[in-house]
Amino acid sequence: MVKPLEFEKDIYEIEKKIEELRSIGTGAQLDIEREIRTLERKVKRKLIKLYRELTPWQRVQVARHPNRPYTLDYVNHMLEDFVEFAGDRRFGDDKAIVAGIGRFEGMTVAVIGHQKGRNTKENIERNFGMAHPEGYRKALRVAKLAEKFGFPILTFVDTPGAYPGIGAEERGQAEAIGENLYEFVALRVPIVVSIIGEGGSGGALAIGVGDRILMQENAVYAVISPEGCASILWRDASKAPLAAEALKLTAKDLYELGVIDEIVKEPIGGAHRDHRLAASILKRAIRRNLKELVKIPPDELVERRYEKFRRIGVFKEEPQS
Repeated sequence: MVKPLEFEKDIYEIEKKIEELRSIGTGAQLDIEREIRTLERKVKRKLIKLYRELTPWQRVQVARHPNRPYTLDYVNHMLEDFVEFAGDRRFGDDKAIVAGIGRFEGMTVAVIGHQKGRNTKENIERNFGMAHPEGYRKALRVAKLAEKFGFPILTFVDTPGAYPGIGAEERGQAEAIGENLYEFVALRVPIVVSIIGEGGSGGALAIGVGDRILMQENAVYAVISPEGCASILWRDASKAPLAAEALKLTAKDLYELGVIDEIVKEPIGGAHRDHRLAASILKRAIRRNLKELVKIPPDELVERRYEKFRRIGVFKEEPQS
């Protein structure tokens, strides 16, 4: 059973009852299937209503759910013959970034994505999905390889942010992110970006430049975490729910602002409840966008991508006195 979030506790209790009834089994004297079906319909109705009305802070919690599918989960459900590459050929291999080549719908593609762990041991190995400079350089190495051979690129964004440790800074964290932004804009192959969980600051942007930006409906994308924003503005991390409202970090907000191109639906109750269905829905969206992008000539593709990111944001020029 999926670990419940705080606002899902009442639904969790019903699901526990369903599991208990199932464990009893069915026999000649027992007629519990009807009750199980009734309870399942009740859970479905409650989940639909609850997830339709989630607050921004609740969506942050869903985006961070430990059972939410990560990059390798989507790779396993979407791709065939995936071969992962290791290392940046400068310093080492950063397991917070997964990068490699595989086949998507019969087409060879490059895949780059953040990867978190399922338990403490894995999270230490993956650094909780927070990449070092060598992770972003590995990503760029694979992206340039894809450009050389004409492979489209699929990226999967899911990180709290780039790792801010001393070693990462000494090895050029800001420079690595900046170089990726510069290089990805000019890549002469289609790039489809999928925001699948947390889209945190420059750590997300470093592999977030693309021709189409897709975002799952319960993912979040912001310049800073709600806790970090609250700590800076109010010196109180407990005001994170208020910061989440102000940051406009939900898929709906970002679609209205023109930052993303498409909101991708999730299974009822979130992607963490059904990895296979979540992957199937996202795969259809990627397929549709990729089919359109591969028809665009490389020069036009790069020009459109440049103009796309130039248009993001709102500013006002004050008249000179």
